[in-house]
Amino acid sequence: MTRPTKVLAIASAGGHFVQLCRLMPAWEGCDLRVASSDRALEREAAEAAQAAGLPAPRFHQVTEANRWQPVRLFRTVFNVTRLMVTFRPDVVVTTGAAPGYLALRMGRLIGARTIWIDSIANAEQLSLSGRKAGPHADLWLTQWSHLETESGPKYKGSVL
Repeated sequence: MTRPTKVLAIASAGGHFVQLCRLMPAWEGCDLRVASSDRALEREAAEAAQAAGLPAPRFHQVTEANRWQPVRLFRTVFNVTRLMVTFRPDVVVTTGAAPGYLALRMGRLIGARTIWIDSIANAEQLSLSGRKAGPHADLWLTQWSHLETESGPKYKGSVL
């Protein structure tokens, strides 16, 4: 008997997390962990899983940070590293931003498959995180057809 695929779905709070939860049906039969920067989102993840007919995923809180917050960014690196080492996901899926970028990069280091889905809010150009993460992702997607390029990201539709 094979074990279920271990999936880490990670995103910053707000729209990034909403989009991530919309993907919940895709993880049927997986050992799913969800991570974000706001503990209150644990309930939202559980509700999204229930709506998809899945059990509530285990939730992990990570520190939210950006490039202008070096101390918080260090905490985020620590949180994400601890999660990656203890869970050892087979797949990392993220809709952004900093915590997702870090998880994607660490996922590659441990041999996980990685998926970056740039936020639908980035209609005019890819997000900074998306531009940085995309070349390191196994699958790099945009939710806007006009942002697709030959070298990536690819457009396969939108989450919302």
